[in-house]
Amino acid sequence: MAMADKGKLTIWLETPWVSRAFPFAAYMLFILIQDMLTPLLPEAIASVWLTPVIYAIKIAAVIGVLMYFRKDYDELRMDKIDPAKLLWALGAGVIVFVLWINMDWKFATMGTPAIYDPHKLSPNWFYAFAAIRLFGASVIVPIFEEIFWRSFILRYIVNPDFLRVNIGAFTWASFLISSVLFGLEHYLWLAGIMAGLCYNALLYKTKHINYCILAHGITNFLLGIYVLFTASWRFW
Repeated sequence: MAMADKGKLTIWLETPWVSRAFPFAAYMLFILIQDMLTPLLPEAIASVWLTPVIYAIKIAAVIGVLMYFRKDYDELRMDKIDPAKLLWALGAGVIVFVLWINMDWKFATMGTPAIYDPHKLSPNWFYAFAAIRLFGASVIVPIFEEIFWRSFILRYIVNPDFLRVNIGAFTWASFLISSVLFGLEHYLWLAGIMAGLCYNALLYKTKHINYCILAHGITNFLLGIYVLFTASWRFW
C-alpha cells in the first residue's frame, strides 16, 4: 500500500500544472501561517520577529520547491538574448514601478496592508532582513509568479491542456482574465491589474517568459529601493 501511495504521489508531482502552481502555493501557505501565528504569539515577538523569520523561511522553502521542479520548466530555457527585447523588459519594469507607487488610491485598495517597519530590529538585523527581502522580492518572487501567472494560468485559460499552448499565444479572454486575477492577488488591486496587463503585453511582444521575469524583477527591485529610502512600508 505504501509503495502504491508513493507511486500516486510521484505521478501527481509529475503533473505539469503542479510544478507551476506548487511554488506559488508554498509562498501563499506561509502567508496563511503567519496570519495564524500572529494572534497566538506574545506581541513583543509577533510585532518584531515574526515577519522577518517567516519571510526568510518562506523564500528558502520556495527556492527548494523551484529547485525540485527545475527540470520541468522548459519555458525558461532560451538559446539567445535579444537586446531589443531586453529594452522592452526594462521599460515595462520601470513603467509598472511608476504606476505602482502612484496608484495607491483608497478606492484602488483591497483589505488592510500588513505594514511592517524593519527598524524595529537592531541595525545588523535590519540590514540582514532588508537584503533578504530585496533578494526575495526582486529574484525569487518574479520567477515563481511569472511561472504561475504567465506560463500556467494565462495558457490554462486558453486550453486546460496548457502545454499545447505556445508561450505568448494571445486571446482576449486569457489577456484580461489573467490580468484581473493577478491584480486581485495584491492589496493595490488596480495597480496589480495594470501590472498584469503590462507583463502580459510584454509576453506577447517577446514570446518568452524570461523577459517577463526580468521586468517583474526590475519593478520589485526599484520598489524595494524606493521603500527603503522613503520608509513607504505599505508598498512592501
